[in-house]
Amino acid sequence: MTNLYLNSCVDMKEAINCARMNQYDSITTPLVFPGFDREFVQKPMVEKHKIFGRSDTVMPWKQWLHYVIAAVSDDIDCDSENAEIRDGSERKLSQEMEFAEHVAQQGLIYVKLKSANNINLSRIISTYTKSIILLEVPMTNPNLVASQWRRDVSEEEGQEAEDTWTWWNNFRLHVDFNVKHRLSLVLSADIPSRDEILRWLGEPVEYLVVPSNIFIRNNANYPVLSVAHQEVLSLFVRRNNVKFMVKANQHDHSLRYYAEYLNHMHEKYKEVDPMNSLEDVIEIPLQPLFDNLDTYTYEVFERDPIKYILYQNAIEAALRDRVPDEEIDVKTVTLMVLGAGRGPLVRSALNAAANTKRKVKIYVVEKNQNSMNTLHALWREMWPRDVVQLIFSDMREFSPPEKADIIVSELLGSFGDNELSPECLDGAQVHLKEDGISIPSSYSSHLEPIMSSKLYNLVRLISKTENQFQRAKSKVMENTYVVYMKNVYHISPEPQCLFTFCHPNREPLINNNRYKNLRFTAKNDSVLHGFAGYFDTVLYKDVTMSIHPMTHTKGLLSWFSMFIPISNPVNLKAGDEIEVNFWRRVGQRKVWYEWSISSPQMSHIHNLNGRSCDILM
Repeated sequence: MTNLYLNSCVDMKEAINCARMNQYDSITTPLVFPGFDREFVQKPMVEKHKIFGRSDTVMPWKQWLHYVIAAVSDDIDCDSENAEIRDGSERKLSQEMEFAEHVAQQGLIYVKLKSANNINLSRIISTYTKSIILLEVPMTNPNLVASQWRRDVSEEEGQEAEDTWTWWNNFRLHVDFNVKHRLSLVLSADIPSRDEILRWLGEPVEYLVVPSNIFIRNNANYPVLSVAHQEVLSLFVRRNNVKFMVKANQHDHSLRYYAEYLNHMHEKYKEVDPMNSLEDVIEIPLQPLFDNLDTYTYEVFERDPIKYILYQNAIEAALRDRVPDEEIDVKTVTLMVLGAGRGPLVRSALNAAANTKRKVKIYVVEKNQNSMNTLHALWREMWPRDVVQLIFSDMREFSPPEKADIIVSELLGSFGDNELSPECLDGAQVHLKEDGISIPSSYSSHLEPIMSSKLYNLVRLISKTENQFQRAKSKVMENTYVVYMKNVYHISPEPQCLFTFCHPNREPLINNNRYKNLRFTAKNDSVLHGFAGYFDTVLYKDVTMSIHPMTHTKGLLSWFSMFIPISNPVNLKAGDEIEVNFWRRVGQRKVWYEWSISSPQMSHIHNLNGRSCDILM
């Protein structure tokens, strides 16, 4: 979708028709008469100036709603030091906001942020709750750019020009991260650093504004953007699926070419992601040890094109190590698939045996009685009955007639150990020979600080459905969530390793309680909303899988990242040290995580004693 921004508009219908003829879907324009100034003190002009805009009857309400984004006047300055200007601006803003909500209820209202001093502006805007507010912010500070070319501005004064992200951040802190307040980000001829762009990508950017004066002409005399600007566009389209807004004169002869070019860029950079419908959707992690998984969940896991190939590769390597070529006719490997589900790991094991020409005996262990029909059907119709034996039992409780050479399981969660793989495999390793092999052989969790007002607000929305808001807020902010993260900014250069578990665990006294203190450094001014969690695993020797951003296994779809929120967001300055404490606690019937912040400011310990979320054994 592409929108046309017009500084003024005499005839609304004519402007909309012009925009649509030139391939724009809607327009953004002030509702106030062009050049009209209002009087709020001197009579009789006060009454006369209450009529400041066109009638709402010039169009049906559906046209207002679908084709017009109502912009408030540019000269409004609700935070001016001049009391007269401030008072007049407040009255203007209230007038225009009320009229905008009147003509396009639940529509979009466009407001410009001009500095980091916007507390009064944010106070007034917060009182209007029907519409979505688009806050226009320049990607780079125009004062900073101008100072580089002016001789009357010292180098120090130029460097002190505000980071425009601070304008936005101050505003959204004042309005308490209101989900209805979104960004309209203006491109300029000057492009900020890549890391500053990445920070904007973690914000709720609805529109990328492209002024007509930054277009250049190609050899065919058509308006295009520079390669550097195209790269910025590609990042926003791929990450945020952003919409475009063109700032131009209504009589610009290149209007159509701007729209055609930007629509082409959107189609060019838009990626077909099989997970598009799941972007930034928060879900409670599964508890497969306590709950039986359903058919839908099994099907989602089984569609992964990579996971079971890697498991098969690991089993093949283990079989070759277990049985030398000269013994393949006389030696049989006992293999146990622990937590078989609907059998994908059994297929991987049978394929591995066929590829390596090794003889195997496979015990298929599954506690979910609802999978019995599926596994029995596979055993009757597809699997060799003399090779495969079905056992319906908890892996920690069954008593096989012999010990295994290899145990294979897929009990890993988004945080590695959060589906209780350590407790399950530690309990099941009594069935493994002294020199037996576990697949996976080890796995580690990783943590990093993130900024995402979108995820933070999604968690808060859960609490708002509860009657006791504060109590509910505490509970949801002390939970962990699985999410396919897109609208997020990674505050520190890279994640750090948290906890590692190895199998088989030959420690004389097994203790799966863990504690670690991690320190990160903020790259830029930002807001800490919580932490992202990942895992990587060594299945066997050099066969690995990972959802770690730096080492993510290409094509792996079975796991999303973990989002671990904090109750109160922390404002960060570039260079701030973030110190987090993380615990994994094990009780008689449950396992849970606890976490807290020690720096740059202290927080309470979240989820103390598993009061808000736990993993049942």
